[in-house]
Amino acid sequence: MIEPSIDVLVEKTGSRFALVVLAARRARQINAYYNELGAGIGGYVPPQVHSLSRKPLSISLEEIAADKVVIAPMEE
Repeated sequence: MIEPSIDVLVEKTGSRFALVVLAARRARQINAYYNELGAGIGGYVPPQVHSLSRKPLSISLEEIAADKVVIAPMEE
């Protein structure tokens, strides 16, 4: 079984499309953070939840479930 549940994640983001975009964007940021870790650049925010998973996408989904990453409303 997938944890966190997809239904819970869709409720938090509003739609499946928004979930995919948000999770993919955050997973890229987490991956870049781990790649720059030894260089001392520090341009990305580290993971916001403690996770046993090593995959950036799983970590990003856990962050969304914990309300650490949210969609910012678009300004008009």
